Amino acid sequence: MLVQLSFSIFAIFLAFCIVKCIYAKLTSPLRNMAGPKPRDWLTGSYAEVRSEIRSAARIEEQWIGQFGPTMKISGFFGTASVYTIDTKAVHHVLFNNQIYRKTTPARYFLERMTGNPGLTSAEGDVHRNQRKIMAPAFGWPQVRDLTHIFIRKSQQLRDIFTAEINQNGGVARLDMSAWLHKVTLDIIGLAGFSRDINATGTKPGEPQDEILTTFEKLLAVELGPLDFLQGTYPILRNVSTSNERMRASSRAEMARIGMKILDDSKRDIAESSAFETNRARDLLSLLVRANTSKEIPEHQRMSDEDVLAQIITFLVAGHVTTSTTVTWTLFALSQNMDAQNRLRAELQSLATDSPTMDQLNELSYLDCVVREGLRVHGPVPHNVREAFCDDVLPLRTPWTDETGNLHHSVPIVKGTEVFIPMSMINLDPSIWGPDAKEFRPERWEKPIENDIPGVWGQVISFIGGPRGCIGYRFSLVEIKSLLFTLIRNFEFQLAVPAEDVGKKIVRVTAGPTLFSRPEAGVQLPMLVRPVTQA
Repeated sequence: MLVQLSFSIFAIFLAFCIVKCIYAKLTSPLRNMAGPKPRDWLTGSYAEVRSEIRSAARIEEQWIGQFGPTMKISGFFGTASVYTIDTKAVHHVLFNNQIYRKTTPARYFLERMTGNPGLTSAEGDVHRNQRKIMAPAFGWPQVRDLTHIFIRKSQQLRDIFTAEINQNGGVARLDMSAWLHKVTLDIIGLAGFSRDINATGTKPGEPQDEILTTFEKLLAVELGPLDFLQGTYPILRNVSTSNERMRASSRAEMARIGMKILDDSKRDIAESSAFETNRARDLLSLLVRANTSKEIPEHQRMSDEDVLAQIITFLVAGHVTTSTTVTWTLFALSQNMDAQNRLRAELQSLATDSPTMDQLNELSYLDCVVREGLRVHGPVPHNVREAFCDDVLPLRTPWTDETGNLHHSVPIVKGTEVFIPMSMINLDPSIWGPDAKEFRPERWEKPIENDIPGVWGQVISFIGGPRGCIGYRFSLVEIKSLLFTLIRNFEFQLAVPAEDVGKKIVRVTAGPTLFSRPEAGVQLPMLVRPVTQA
């Protein structure tokens, strides 16, 4: 009887969703907007752009060539979404965050990971207050104080590579994705909350730091079909799933560990004068100091639970995107040996193994390489925003509807999703020229001007507007530190044919994978050899 009742409720709910989607499609102001046919009714066009990136990029190029920079694509259950690389439209979406916010499912998934709304999932006044409190921790002076951690951990990785090379007769085959994942975790552990996770130095079979073990369990929970439905339809969140139970268990363990880290930070701050210890310089301690500042009204301060959410945010946002960027930059340099050799010559010209932030930023070709790496291989290929009220989306390039009428804007109704393909904007030939897809660092030796709404460097890789990446300075110096140490000491070549390397989206980042071994997941095997210091 209970099974029959549950089935009946599900059938009624499914029928309601179908009727709702049909009504929305018939009444949508986008119904006459041209766009690609969806692959299927359930996932629409989203599955195509989240497929293996080589195929997805080719598909998106075909779409843009056929329908122009702004078009209609189908979302889940056939809902109409706007897809656009029009920089005027993208600027409008990113800079009007009171209208366009992270989608409801995205915020739901993020909060299931962090417990409370963190900086990546909070909206409105909550996001504004959190960003205000956290901003001082990510300024150039603070990153300058943390650069020695970036360099020290990069050198630890250098020494491990050297040992591997010596054990393998002068050349080692190493998975750069895995190693960079470990070292960036170590960096965010030390720079974020003065904890040496030592993922880089932990050998197989040795016990891991409990925060690393718990964090990996949290990330290991896969999203199933019901998770996506729960993200879209809150009524279904009352249904208990094995995924949510595992996630809740890992979240509780992470909260226990995080609370101890937070208590240690508070105690250390109370017992020491400002900036007397290394802990006083880490991101968490700077956050705790700012949160208790007299300049922050009591009602705007973050609770301990809110601060704990930032610890998980540090771990997720602070290492995945950076490790992915460095991995792809090494791939690009292995395909352009002239650029790799030129970069190495510049790095070896510096008479120290331990540069400061200012010395790193003065290396002009290194800066060009980092900019080009973030342009050609931005770690996050797509971003989606949901309209929380009706709006009109302005365009630089008009679109023609299926009846032949020309439009200079797009009518947006509440609930419409705007799909922003950041990778396609960074590779748009109309902005970057016919060699847009080529990794050519020299293009940055002359000033580049465009209207891409990014927070840094005329690219959109760090997003723009009020939700632009707060940690972009931290990430840039970390990337430069890793490249400085690795390229200065080693030569990198692909261990597989370049044609075997594809991109796989894991959650939001696009990591390297091999067509010949897709079951192995994200990886980038490279041959690493020592080079003679100049």
